[in-house]
Amino acid sequence: MLSAEQNELITRTNPGTKAGNLLRRYWQPAALVEELATNRPIKPVKLMGENLVIFRDGQGRYGLIERGCPHRGTDLAFGRLEADGLRCSFHGWKFDVNGKCLETPAEPDGSNLCANIRQKSYPVVEKSGILFAYMGPGEPPAFPDFDCFVAPDEYTFAFKGLIECNWLQSLEVGIDPAHTSWLHRFFEDEDPSQSYGKMFRDSTSDADMPMTKIMRDFPRPRIEVEQTEYGLRLSTLRQISDKSMHVRITNLVFPNAFMIPMSKEMTISQWHVPIDETTHYWYCIFTSFGSKVDKDEMRRQRLELYELPNYVPRKNKHNDYGFDPHEQAHETFTGMGADINIHDQWACESMGAIQDRTKEHLGQSDKAITAYRRLLRAAIEQASKGERPLMVLDPQQAPAITGPVCVDGVGPAADWRGYYERAHEHRRKTKSWANGH
Repeated sequence: MLSAEQNELITRTNPGTKAGNLLRRYWQPAALVEELATNRPIKPVKLMGENLVIFRDGQGRYGLIERGCPHRGTDLAFGRLEADGLRCSFHGWKFDVNGKCLETPAEPDGSNLCANIRQKSYPVVEKSGILFAYMGPGEPPAFPDFDCFVAPDEYTFAFKGLIECNWLQSLEVGIDPAHTSWLHRFFEDEDPSQSYGKMFRDSTSDADMPMTKIMRDFPRPRIEVEQTEYGLRLSTLRQISDKSMHVRITNLVFPNAFMIPMSKEMTISQWHVPIDETTHYWYCIFTSFGSKVDKDEMRRQRLELYELPNYVPRKNKHNDYGFDPHEQAHETFTGMGADINIHDQWACESMGAIQDRTKEHLGQSDKAITAYRRLLRAAIEQASKGERPLMVLDPQQAPAITGPVCVDGVGPAADWRGYYERAHEHRRKTKSWANGH
């Protein structure tokens, strides 16, 4: 368990906090590209406690600036988009994507007021359907050559969802391999051929076994945690027989993402990004190594559960997450439907707005969580001293950070490490969009 002071340190991310200063040293998801693919490409966003507005100007450039106009505080989310920037609807002040004031048209001719005005702004880049923002000091870090970033657009799909609790709770669920055998337990196995776009519903690689059966029948995995250049590699091992082992390799990508296998063809790269200290969004990039992603079907499936424009889950704490006691008795462990995002949402939100970690009792199955917290506290200390923390990459380092390994399959128990290494190398060589990465 942590002390109250330690818990405060690692959970608080609003401006001026130490964890917030750390997270601002990295590119963070701010919006989906499709959120601005409208006839009015402008959207208010709140990110780590800051009220901002993200927009695309008439030249196709993205900007992220403070939401309140520096004139008298009116809401720039209702401004007028023009070719070179965003104009406030109150007195016509206009700002470009870098926060530079271009015009103060109500001022007298010859006024130099505009030259002295600069709105707070942050750089924005588009990666695989997500608009990432850098809110930290100095030059932004380079992006690593992860598969989710280098795959062509046709092989990726991005989505997001709202969770009403502190960001760290959700991230820690994502690096907790043991919970899948319980929270995501299904009492019957679906036909894997009908599993497209669904988590844990495919069959595992190199064995004719549904993932749901493996998770259900082998609920006490051995978990190995290894520190890597990008964070942590988690090896979750389930002994199927004397000779065979189910091997699932997942990853903590520092500071607030994880990457996991979804199916034989797809991986999931997921960030948990604070809106403020008691709400956050998860952002996901689904990456296919086989056929092109059916984006329409992926979107249709997820919009059955999430309501636009703010990606609020239709099942939530206000309607008991759709809990059905008959389903819990006969179909799923939770009784909350087949979408595992709702299972995770319940687990995270039920801990409270900010989990009180002074009351928890961690076990061996939580070793990835304890390892991550050590990394997080060390990086917070480094950032506080002005040092470069883990995964703040320069352009020379970034191309060497690839992958990472995401494997779910059955291999020889005596050589499970060799199995996942060979499986990863085979995927890299045979991926449908092979391009040298």
